[in-house]
Parts: sequence; C-alpha cells; structure tokens
Amino acid sequence: MNNRNRAAQPPTEDISSPYFLHPSDNPGITLVPQQLNGSNYATWSRSFTTALLAKNKLVFVDGSILRPPREDLLYHQWIRCNSMVISWIRNFVSSQICSSIMYLDDAYTIWFDLKERFSTADSTRVYQLKQQFMSLSQG
Repeated sequence: MNNRNRAAQPPTEDISSPYFLHPSDNPGITLVPQQLNGSNYATWSRSFTTALLAKNKLVFVDGSILRPPREDLLYHQWIRCNSMVISWIRNFVSSQICSSIMYLDDAYTIWFDLKERFSTADSTRVYQLKQQFMSLSQG
C-alpha cells in the first residue's frame, strides 16, 4: 500500500493509528499475567505499559492523546478506544482498587491516579533491603 492510500484511510481502519481496534481487541482479553494489588505496582505497570505499547494504545494513558472536543471528527473513536483501555485497566486491578477508580472515565486520569497512589516506594522496606544488602558477605 502506498502512502497516498494510507493517508486517505480513516484512522479506525489504519492499523498504525491508535484509534484502530483489532477485531480480537475486547474488554476481556488477557494483557498481563497479574492483577495490580498495590504492592506490585512497579512490575504491573511495566507489564501493562508494554502491552499497551504493543496494542498502540499507550497514548491513551500517557497523556499524548487527550479527549478531543465533541465537535471533533475523532471524538467518538477516542471515546471507544479510551473505553477499551479503561476496561483493560479495570480487569487487571484488584476488586478493591477497581471500586476506587470505577467512576473515573478517562484512561489517563485512571493511570495517573494509580501511579500517584502506588508508585511511591515503601521507605521502611527500602531501608530494610539496603541494610540486608550491606550485611551480605561472601562465604
């Protein structure tokens, strides 16, 4: 396919567009091996980020594509893709965490909220691990 044909393609049909949803994309697909439970944020977010990047949907959580105005031609496509990403996030967080994000309707807002709440390191645990590491000796 040449570039002229690609440019004329609607974003929902262009596989390189973040607005494209593959027929196999659905709210119930498995994206990551574990649910976010709070203590596993670092590994969960890394796995989830990788999955979203592979699906070309990371832009919905990193703030690159924010909700367009209602008059925008891409508004309904944005709503559809944002809703799919929200479904994926809700399916891969614990039920307690899910209830706390249930009424947020923007994937970016949800992602930011989870990051703010769970990415902070447990300073006591970090100190304990550093102390254990310092006390290691060979033999």
